[in-house]
Amino acid sequence: MFKSISIFTGTANPSLGESIARYLDLPIGKAEITRFSDGEIFARIQENVRGVDVYVVQPTCAPVNDNLMELLVMVDALKRASAQSITAVMPYYGYARQDRKVAPRTPITAKLVADLVTSAGVSRVVSVDLHAGQIQGFFDCPFDHLYANTVILDYLQERFGGEEVVFVSPDAGGVERTRAYAKRMNADLAIIDKRRERANVSEVMHIIGDVDGRQCVILDDMIDTAGTLCNAALALSEHGASRVYAAATHGVLSGPAVDRIADSALEEVVITDTIPLANRGEQCPKFKVLTVARLLGEAIKRIHHSDSVSSLFI
Repeated sequence: MFKSISIFTGTANPSLGESIARYLDLPIGKAEITRFSDGEIFARIQENVRGVDVYVVQPTCAPVNDNLMELLVMVDALKRASAQSITAVMPYYGYARQDRKVAPRTPITAKLVADLVTSAGVSRVVSVDLHAGQIQGFFDCPFDHLYANTVILDYLQERFGGEEVVFVSPDAGGVERTRAYAKRMNADLAIIDKRRERANVSEVMHIIGDVDGRQCVILDDMIDTAGTLCNAALALSEHGASRVYAAATHGVLSGPAVDRIADSALEEVVITDTIPLANRGEQCPKFKVLTVARLLGEAIKRIHHSDSVSSLFI
């Protein structure tokens, strides 16, 4: 079925890379990734990739700098081994939140990472649910932006069946995403408006929409420290929501996130495996992890055969 193609995976999320390879019925490429005693990363490609289209699966999640550097080192090794093309499959794109100058004399690190990746020798990038879509424009090579809403929607439709739910945006910036979900499931939409009236006064959350006595699903692209998410769940409960759920593509879950979710009003939190769930998260029964292996595998297959990737979402 496939000729001249290899799937390699870094150490950030090897289980996802293996699942993608199984979907494509391909073996994982042989590579050795080690570290010197001072922490320097070393990669050795242990098979012939001359003239081969190579796909490297490596999300740049925590530890972000180590995983990013590992990706760059692997790409350089593959380039010097005369690979025909190198596609970086980055299910989670680290530094995506630094996509613009938020104050004078600050960096646009999302652009810096794009320059590093392309300079290393990447000829195409595949990623899932960028924090800001305009990051695609930071790359001078083809960029395939995939959406996990098909994966999450399939689960939500199965989870709730014909039950009535309200999809909730935790802030004004996520309304477009939430509206897309609500439209697909023929559900209502609500928005949380956060305001801090003055300094040293806690945030006030206003709910725009009817949530009283209804099941609510909060939608976001990522869950980092989970502060906003848990506060939103509490506000919905206080406004009469019968049950509160959450769904997001990327489970960053840094700092106290897992403990906050465990102690929150949330019934269930749905995330995908773009970032591997840490051991502490695996012990929390509130998490439901969905795989994007089929989505990424199908995208790789279509890219390799020069078929349309956008038709996955149309």
